[in-house]
Amino acid sequence: MKKPLRVMMIGAHLDDNDFSGGGTALQYLERGDRVRFLSMCNGCGGHHENSPEEIAARRYQEAQNVARLTGLEYDVWEIPDCELVADLETRKRLVRYIREFAPDIIFTHRTNDYHADHRAAALLVQDASYLLIVPNFCPEALAMKEMPVIMYFEDPFQNPPFMPDIAIAIDNVIDKKFEMFDCHVSQVYEWLPYTHGNLDKVPVDKKERMEWYRSPRVPRDRVLTVEEILANKTKEHNEYEQALPASQYRELLVKRYGETGKKTLFAEVFQLSEYGKPLDSENEKILFPF
Repeated sequence: MKKPLRVMMIGAHLDDNDFSGGGTALQYLERGDRVRFLSMCNGCGGHHENSPEEIAARRYQEAQNVARLTGLEYDVWEIPDCELVADLETRKRLVRYIREFAPDIIFTHRTNDYHADHRAAALLVQDASYLLIVPNFCPEALAMKEMPVIMYFEDPFQNPPFMPDIAIAIDNVIDKKFEMFDCHVSQVYEWLPYTHGNLDKVPVDKKERMEWYRSPRVPRDRVLTVEEILANKTKEHNEYEQALPASQYRELLVKRYGETGKKTLFAEVFQLSEYGKPLDSENEKILFPF
Protein backbone atom coordinates (compact mmCIF):
# COMPACT_ATOMS: atom_id res chain seq x y z
CA MET A 1 0.00 0.00 0.00
CA LYS A 2 1.31 3.44 -0.95
CA LYS A 3 1.99 5.98 1.76
CA PRO A 4 -0.92 8.44 2.20
CA LEU A 5 -0.33 11.91 0.83
CA ARG A 6 -0.06 14.93 3.09
CA VAL A 7 -2.05 17.79 1.60
CA MET A 8 -2.10 21.35 2.95
CA MET A 9 -4.37 24.18 1.83
CA ILE A 10 -3.45 27.63 3.13
CA GLY A 11 -6.06 30.36 2.93
CA ALA A 12 -6.29 33.80 4.44
CA HIS A 13 -9.82 33.25 5.77
CA LEU A 14 -11.89 30.40 7.13
CA ASP A 15 -13.80 29.54 3.95
CA ASP A 16 -11.15 30.31 1.32
CA ASN A 17 -9.89 26.73 1.11
CA ASP A 18 -13.41 25.32 1.06
CA PHE A 19 -14.51 27.47 -1.86
CA SER A 20 -11.39 27.09 -3.99
CA GLY A 21 -10.23 23.57 -3.18
CA GLY A 22 -12.92 21.80 -1.19
CA GLY A 23 -13.84 19.32 -3.90
CA THR A 24 -10.24 18.31 -4.48
CA ALA A 25 -9.69 18.02 -0.72
CA LEU A 26 -12.67 15.68 -0.46
CA GLN A 27 -11.18 13.39 -3.07
CA TYR A 28 -7.89 13.19 -1.20
CA LEU A 29 -9.84 12.34 1.95
CA GLU A 30 -11.77 9.60 0.16
CA ARG A 31 -8.43 7.98 -0.69
CA GLY A 32 -7.32 8.06 2.94
CA ASP A 33 -4.87 10.93 2.50
CA ARG A 34 -4.29 13.44 5.28
CA VAL A 35 -5.62 16.94 4.56
CA ARG A 36 -5.05 20.04 6.65
CA PHE A 37 -6.67 23.44 6.10
CA LEU A 38 -5.08 26.55 7.59
CA SER A 39 -6.88 29.86 7.91
CA MET A 40 -4.25 32.47 8.73
CA CYS A 41 -6.87 34.98 9.93
CA ASN A 42 -9.45 34.40 12.65
CA GLY A 43 -12.58 35.64 10.85
CA CYS A 44 -13.27 38.58 13.16
CA GLY A 45 -14.11 40.97 10.33
CA GLY A 46 -16.73 38.95 8.52
CA HIS A 47 -20.09 40.06 9.87
CA HIS A 48 -22.44 43.01 9.88
CA GLU A 49 -24.02 42.41 13.32
CA ASN A 50 -21.76 40.21 15.46
CA SER A 51 -18.85 41.78 17.32
CA PRO A 52 -15.31 40.77 16.27
CA GLU A 53 -15.08 38.41 19.24
CA GLU A 54 -18.48 36.86 18.57
CA ILE A 55 -17.93 36.25 14.87
CA ALA A 56 -14.40 34.91 15.37
CA ALA A 57 -15.78 32.35 17.84
CA ARG A 58 -18.64 31.45 15.49
CA ARG A 59 -16.37 31.05 12.50
CA TYR A 60 -13.97 28.82 14.42
CA GLN A 61 -16.83 26.51 15.34
CA GLU A 62 -18.06 26.51 11.75
CA ALA A 63 -14.60 25.46 10.59
CA GLN A 64 -14.58 22.64 13.11
CA ASN A 65 -17.99 21.57 11.79
CA VAL A 66 -16.35 21.22 8.38
CA ALA A 67 -13.60 19.14 9.98
CA ARG A 68 -16.15 16.82 11.62
CA LEU A 69 -18.16 16.53 8.40
CA THR A 70 -15.21 15.64 6.21
CA GLY A 71 -12.41 14.26 8.36
CA LEU A 72 -9.90 16.98 7.51
CA GLU A 73 -7.92 19.05 10.02
CA TYR A 74 -8.86 22.73 10.23
CA ASP A 75 -6.43 25.09 11.98
CA VAL A 76 -7.15 28.78 12.57
CA TRP A 77 -4.54 31.34 13.57
CA GLU A 78 -5.50 34.24 15.83
CA ILE A 79 -4.47 37.03 13.42
CA PRO A 80 -7.36 39.51 12.94
CA ASP A 81 -8.99 39.85 9.53
CA CYS A 82 -7.48 42.60 7.36
CA GLU A 83 -4.30 42.64 9.48
CA LEU A 84 -2.28 39.77 8.01
CA VAL A 85 1.22 41.00 7.12
CA ALA A 86 4.04 39.18 5.36
CA ASP A 87 6.62 40.09 7.99
CA LEU A 88 9.60 38.10 9.26
CA GLU A 89 7.99 36.70 12.38
CA THR A 90 4.94 35.40 10.50
CA ARG A 91 7.25 33.94 7.85
CA LYS A 92 9.13 32.06 10.56
CA ARG A 93 5.88 30.89 12.09
CA LEU A 94 4.70 29.57 8.74
CA VAL A 95 8.00 27.81 8.02
CA ARG A 96 7.78 26.02 11.36
CA TYR A 97 4.12 25.20 10.77
CA ILE A 98 4.68 23.74 7.30
CA ARG A 99 7.74 21.76 8.40
CA GLU A 100 5.77 20.18 11.23
CA PHE A 101 3.16 18.87 8.79
CA ALA A 102 5.67 18.17 5.98
CA PRO A 103 3.15 18.36 3.12
CA ASP A 104 3.70 16.77 -0.26
CA ILE A 105 1.64 19.52 -1.87
CA ILE A 106 0.38 22.97 -0.84
CA PHE A 107 -2.52 24.95 -2.32
CA THR A 108 -2.84 28.69 -1.73
CA HIS A 109 -3.75 32.10 -3.19
CA ARG A 110 -1.90 33.99 -5.89
CA THR A 111 -0.10 37.21 -4.93
CA ASN A 112 -2.17 39.51 -7.20
CA ASP A 113 -5.49 38.94 -5.42
CA TYR A 114 -7.86 41.81 -4.61
CA HIS A 115 -7.76 41.21 -0.84
CA ALA A 116 -4.75 42.32 1.20
CA ASP A 117 -5.02 39.22 3.40
CA HIS A 118 -5.03 36.93 0.35
CA ARG A 119 -1.97 38.68 -1.05
CA ALA A 120 -0.15 38.47 2.26
CA ALA A 121 -0.96 34.76 2.66
CA ALA A 122 0.31 34.06 -0.86
CA LEU A 123 3.48 36.07 -0.27
CA LEU A 124 4.13 34.29 3.02
CA VAL A 125 3.90 30.90 1.30
CA GLN A 126 6.17 32.17 -1.49
CA ASP A 127 8.72 33.52 1.00
CA ALA A 128 8.63 30.30 3.01
CA SER A 129 8.95 27.92 0.06
CA TYR A 130 12.73 27.77 -0.33
CA LEU A 131 13.36 28.28 3.38
CA LEU A 132 11.59 25.01 4.14
CA ILE A 133 14.78 23.16 3.15
CA VAL A 134 17.27 25.56 4.80
CA PRO A 135 18.37 23.95 8.12
CA ASN A 136 19.89 27.12 9.58
CA PHE A 137 16.63 29.05 9.22
CA CYS A 138 14.39 28.26 12.18
CA PRO A 139 16.77 25.47 13.28
CA GLU A 140 14.40 24.50 16.09
CA ALA A 141 12.12 22.94 13.43
CA LEU A 142 13.51 20.07 11.37
CA ALA A 143 14.06 21.23 7.79
CA MET A 144 12.33 19.35 4.98
CA LYS A 145 14.40 17.32 2.53
CA GLU A 146 12.73 18.95 -0.47
CA MET A 147 10.21 21.65 -1.17
CA PRO A 148 6.60 20.58 -1.74
CA VAL A 149 4.78 21.21 -4.97
CA ILE A 150 2.80 24.46 -4.62
CA MET A 151 -0.42 25.13 -6.52
CA TYR A 152 -2.46 28.31 -6.79
CA PHE A 153 -6.22 28.53 -6.36
CA GLU A 154 -8.22 29.92 -9.26
CA ASP A 155 -9.06 33.63 -9.27
CA PRO A 156 -10.48 36.09 -11.84
CA PHE A 157 -7.68 38.68 -11.79
CA GLN A 158 -5.92 39.68 -14.99
CA ASN A 159 -2.58 41.24 -14.10
CA PRO A 160 -1.24 38.65 -14.70
CA PRO A 161 -4.17 36.35 -15.60
CA PHE A 162 -4.71 33.00 -13.91
CA MET A 163 -3.31 30.25 -16.18
CA PRO A 164 -4.40 26.80 -14.96
CA ASP A 165 -2.16 23.77 -15.35
CA ILE A 166 -4.54 21.13 -14.06
CA ALA A 167 -8.29 20.60 -13.78
CA ILE A 168 -9.86 18.20 -11.28
CA ALA A 169 -13.39 16.89 -11.90
CA ILE A 170 -15.51 17.12 -8.76
CA ASP A 171 -18.91 15.85 -9.94
CA ASN A 172 -18.66 12.92 -7.51
CA VAL A 173 -18.26 15.22 -4.48
CA ILE A 174 -20.24 18.32 -5.43
CA ASP A 175 -23.03 17.55 -2.95
CA LYS A 176 -20.51 17.15 -0.14
CA LYS A 177 -18.77 20.37 -1.17
CA PHE A 178 -22.06 22.23 -0.75
CA GLU A 179 -22.40 20.59 2.66
CA MET A 180 -19.03 22.14 3.51
CA PHE A 181 -20.35 25.53 2.44
CA ASP A 182 -23.47 24.91 4.53
CA CYS A 183 -21.29 24.61 7.65
CA HIS A 184 -20.19 28.24 7.21
CA VAL A 185 -23.58 29.56 8.27
CA SER A 186 -22.42 33.03 9.26
CA GLN A 187 -20.86 33.52 5.85
CA VAL A 188 -23.06 31.90 3.21
CA TYR A 189 -26.39 32.79 4.83
CA GLU A 190 -25.55 36.06 6.60
CA TRP A 191 -22.41 38.03 5.74
CA LEU A 192 -22.11 37.29 2.01
CA PRO A 193 -25.83 37.83 1.31
CA TYR A 194 -25.55 41.08 3.27
CA THR A 195 -22.64 42.27 1.13
CA HIS A 196 -24.45 41.23 -2.06
CA GLY A 197 -27.68 42.94 -1.07
CA ASN A 198 -29.90 39.85 -0.91
CA LEU A 199 -29.97 39.04 2.80
CA ASP A 200 -33.74 39.40 2.82
CA LYS A 201 -34.00 36.53 0.31
CA VAL A 202 -32.39 33.91 2.57
CA PRO A 203 -34.94 31.38 3.91
CA VAL A 204 -35.03 30.60 7.61
CA ASP A 205 -35.52 26.83 7.23
CA LYS A 206 -32.22 24.94 7.03
CA LYS A 207 -33.15 22.78 4.02
CA GLU A 208 -34.76 25.68 2.21
CA ARG A 209 -31.77 27.95 2.69
CA MET A 210 -29.40 25.24 1.39
CA GLU A 211 -31.54 24.91 -1.73
CA TRP A 212 -31.63 28.70 -2.05
CA TYR A 213 -27.84 28.78 -1.90
CA ARG A 214 -27.42 26.12 -4.61
CA SER A 215 -30.17 27.45 -6.89
CA PRO A 216 -30.57 27.65 -9.74
CA ARG A 217 -29.24 24.13 -10.19
CA VAL A 218 -27.20 23.08 -13.18
CA PRO A 219 -28.91 20.60 -15.57
CA ARG A 220 -27.42 17.13 -15.20
CA ASP A 221 -28.30 15.90 -18.70
CA ARG A 222 -26.02 18.14 -20.77
CA VAL A 223 -22.86 20.22 -20.70
CA LEU A 224 -23.37 23.98 -20.66
CA THR A 225 -21.39 26.59 -22.54
CA VAL A 226 -19.64 29.43 -20.72
CA GLU A 227 -22.24 31.81 -22.12
CA GLU A 228 -25.13 29.73 -20.77
CA ILE A 229 -23.51 29.55 -17.35
CA LEU A 230 -22.89 33.28 -17.13
CA ALA A 231 -26.47 33.98 -18.24
CA ASN A 232 -27.85 31.77 -15.45
CA LYS A 233 -25.46 32.79 -12.69
CA THR A 234 -28.19 34.92 -11.18
CA LYS A 235 -26.49 35.49 -7.85
CA GLU A 236 -22.94 35.45 -6.54
CA HIS A 237 -22.98 31.86 -5.25
CA ASN A 238 -24.88 28.93 -6.76
CA GLU A 239 -24.26 25.75 -8.73
CA TYR A 240 -23.52 27.71 -11.89
CA GLU A 241 -20.54 29.32 -10.18
CA GLN A 242 -19.19 25.85 -9.38
CA ALA A 243 -19.83 24.73 -12.97
CA LEU A 244 -17.99 27.61 -14.64
CA PRO A 245 -14.41 26.19 -14.42
CA ALA A 246 -15.40 22.95 -16.19
CA SER A 247 -16.77 24.90 -19.14
CA GLN A 248 -13.97 27.45 -19.21
CA TYR A 249 -11.19 24.86 -19.11
CA ARG A 250 -12.78 21.91 -20.88
CA GLU A 251 -9.57 21.08 -22.74
CA LEU A 252 -7.74 20.41 -19.47
CA LEU A 253 -10.49 18.03 -18.36
CA VAL A 254 -10.41 16.17 -21.67
CA LYS A 255 -6.62 15.97 -21.48
CA ARG A 256 -6.85 14.43 -18.03
CA TYR A 257 -10.01 12.31 -18.21
CA GLY A 258 -10.54 11.66 -21.91
CA GLU A 259 -14.17 11.15 -22.94
CA THR A 260 -15.32 11.55 -19.32
CA GLY A 261 -13.84 15.04 -19.31
CA LYS A 262 -16.18 16.06 -22.12
CA LYS A 263 -19.15 15.38 -19.84
CA THR A 264 -17.79 16.77 -16.58
CA LEU A 265 -20.09 19.38 -15.03
CA PHE A 266 -18.07 20.62 -12.04
CA ALA A 267 -14.33 21.12 -11.66
CA GLU A 268 -11.63 22.92 -9.71
CA VAL A 269 -8.58 24.26 -11.51
CA PHE A 270 -5.11 25.09 -10.21
CA GLN A 271 -2.00 26.82 -11.47
CA LEU A 272 1.50 25.60 -10.67
CA SER A 273 3.67 27.96 -8.64
CA GLU A 274 7.24 28.30 -9.83
CA TYR A 275 8.40 28.68 -6.22
CA GLY A 276 7.82 25.08 -5.19
CA LYS A 277 8.97 21.74 -6.52
CA PRO A 278 8.29 21.28 -10.26
CA LEU A 279 5.26 19.24 -11.27
CA ASP A 280 6.24 16.70 -13.92
CA SER A 281 4.30 13.82 -15.47
CA GLU A 282 5.51 11.38 -12.85
CA ASN A 283 4.81 13.28 -9.64
CA GLU A 284 1.55 14.58 -11.10
CA LYS A 285 0.30 10.99 -11.12
CA ILE A 286 1.32 10.66 -7.48
CA LEU A 287 0.00 14.02 -6.26
CA PHE A 288 -3.25 14.00 -8.26
CA PRO A 289 -4.14 10.30 -8.17
CA PHE A 290 -7.82 10.64 -9.07
